[in-house]
Amino acid sequence: MISANLSAIFYLVSGVLFILALRGLSSPETSRQGNFFGIVGMVIAVVVTFLSTDNFSVGFIYVLIFILLGGSIGAFIAYRIPMTAMPELVAGFHSLVGLAAVFVAIAAFLNPQAFNLGVPGKIKLGSLIEMSIGAAVGAITFSGSVIAFLKLQGIMSGSPITFKGQHPLNAIILISIIALIYLLCSTQSANLFWILLGVSFLIGFLLIIPIGGADMPVVISMLNSYSGWAAAGIGFTLENTALIITGALVGSSGAILSYIMCKGMNRSFFNVILGGFGATDEVKGSSTKEQRPVKSGNADDAAFLMKNASSVIIVPGYGMAVAQAQHALREMVDTLKKNDIKVSYAIHPVAGRMPGHMNVLLAEANVPYDEVFELEEINNDFANADVAFVIGANDVTNPVAKTDPQSPIYGMPVLDVEKCKSVLFVKRSLSPGYAGIDNDLFYKENTLMLFADAKKMTEDITKNL
Repeated sequence: MISANLSAIFYLVSGVLFILALRGLSSPETSRQGNFFGIVGMVIAVVVTFLSTDNFSVGFIYVLIFILLGGSIGAFIAYRIPMTAMPELVAGFHSLVGLAAVFVAIAAFLNPQAFNLGVPGKIKLGSLIEMSIGAAVGAITFSGSVIAFLKLQGIMSGSPITFKGQHPLNAIILISIIALIYLLCSTQSANLFWILLGVSFLIGFLLIIPIGGADMPVVISMLNSYSGWAAAGIGFTLENTALIITGALVGSSGAILSYIMCKGMNRSFFNVILGGFGATDEVKGSSTKEQRPVKSGNADDAAFLMKNASSVIIVPGYGMAVAQAQHALREMVDTLKKNDIKVSYAIHPVAGRMPGHMNVLLAEANVPYDEVFELEEINNDFANADVAFVIGANDVTNPVAKTDPQSPIYGMPVLDVEKCKSVLFVKRSLSPGYAGIDNDLFYKENTLMLFADAKKMTEDITKNL
């Protein structure tokens, strides 16, 4: 066992490493280093927690078995998961963080002596408040993350699920959670504790089901924030400094990221939480598409336009992720560069289904970081570019966001792809994007639709080049 002072020093070191991890993860160039700092910080925190325990030998073997079992399962899943399913994986892992907070709160409430919190019925008031808040936030995180996982996986419809009186019901439940926490702290009733957990699980479901697929990147970062605050709350209950620091860092960074994502979509945070974004009638969209002509081409046409261009802007989206076309895209770009054609990549902040999804895929294909630009940096360049090569990006290129006040994505900043001299749009069909609305870019005079699998079309263009 190590002294309390030495434990505090090591926890401080792990906290500094977590801060360095976040700093590293802010850029693709330093993300590997950031991951390394995070791993080292977590190893230090876990080892110090074990060594700080009075009864170090009691139950140690069981804890070690479950750590190895859970770690092996997590490593296996992470190794096997395709990049397209990364958002679902993140949502699933968030749910487990929330569930862990709930389990710790249950253990602390049923057996407070083990945590030096008092005895059943006479738990310290401060600890009970922290425990109640941590349990409630953890339950919300768990159930909300489960719904997000089901929507992203396609098991549940990505469209918003709404019903009359939904918002007042949510408000009543949230107020009841606050009331339950107050009553629980006053009476320390076990029944109230279980009711609090049940109501918190319920509001987690109700908060996420009305959120449409196009807002999923914000939901992912929001649930990330919730999981952090749940961990911080339980950290106070356990009087574990490392858990408090880690939870606070995750919670605050997730909240900041959610704000950045909402700003990138020109939407308020409360609109995302309360709104049914993407609730557009897809049948109506289908009939509209049949009446509007589109120009379609093939790999020969695309190669001809690119060969005669001086500058090309690549716009990747979720379709590229589904087709795993990032490596084929890199080969095509390398071929263009050999012909002295300037190439750059335009990334929308909500392209894909989680923050940074496209950046990760491009980094996987070893695309140079200095060729990748965010929306604000490159949007003015489309008017001067010869060709925009849109590979599976739909909602983030839809001009309707700037022209139709009735559109559910109206006001969301989009990439000004239509301003290019020529637009090559790789897509399997004219089906709407995740927001459920038709894309006006399909029908522009300067747009050539390339109906095919993104990877195969890109490889065919490279051969023709």
